[in-house]
Amino acid sequence: MAMLRNSALMEKAAAKLPPVQSHDNGLPVYFLTGKKYLYQTLFCIQSLRKTTTAKFQFILVDDGSFDDQLIHQINTGLPGVKLVTKEQIEQNLKEKLPLADYPSLHHKRKVYPHIKKLTDVHTIPGKPWKLVLDSDMLFWAEPEEMLGWLKNPDKPIHMIDCAESYGYSSPLMEQLASTKIKQLINVGAIGLNSDNIPWGDMDSWVHKLETEEGASYYLEQALSAMIISRTNALALNKNNYIVNPTTLSTGILHHYVDRSKEQYFNFAWKSFI
Repeated sequence: MAMLRNSALMEKAAAKLPPVQSHDNGLPVYFLTGKKYLYQTLFCIQSLRKTTTAKFQFILVDDGSFDDQLIHQINTGLPGVKLVTKEQIEQNLKEKLPLADYPSLHHKRKVYPHIKKLTDVHTIPGKPWKLVLDSDMLFWAEPEEMLGWLKNPDKPIHMIDCAESYGYSSPLMEQLASTKIKQLINVGAIGLNSDNIPWGDMDSWVHKLETEEGASYYLEQALSAMIISRTNALALNKNNYIVNPTTLSTGILHHYVDRSKEQYFNFAWKSFI
């Protein structure tokens, strides 16, 4: 009950946060968001603003729930923000991932929104390197390692998980990806090169993973791990970029998953009002 009450308070408080300017020439940061998550997105951005003087270009990608009221709230809270609407996304998908060629990816978009962090973000034209942040995170100090990557991205970047959460067995993932799968990849903060995403392989992976071992909530994380495992990558320091933090955790960025949701809703966000 306390979590529900405090999440409602957090949503109300998000509407009163001071605006954060988005800059056309700023470091690009992407969020997949919508009605259910915008208040968390705004708090994540607010916490980032408080930890650094760096300038950012915020790109908010429609999870399918944008409407006029939500767009007005976004533009008010993030003046200069770039919005990628569902209409733009559909056009991007037609051009880069036509249904006839990628049936499994299109099916999953309809039933599993998390995969849109890959399909909907990485079909956006422009600079190929894209850093996507989950909304349920808060920054507590300047993310120097992340800022350094944003200024000069040359390899994928990701967080380190507190427990392996791929939803599929390593032997199957390794067979499909034809490589050793790296352990403990977490996609709360993940940077990939859109030009290097193997869309054809991904469509096949989705079909074969689910045929062999069923559907999983962690499919998007498994696919990202399969992509990253084929390359060199930068793993953010797990002592500074913390997944599932405790009340005693310090560090730079906290990703509030699993048991830390209670801390997030009941206490953490209130530090930024």
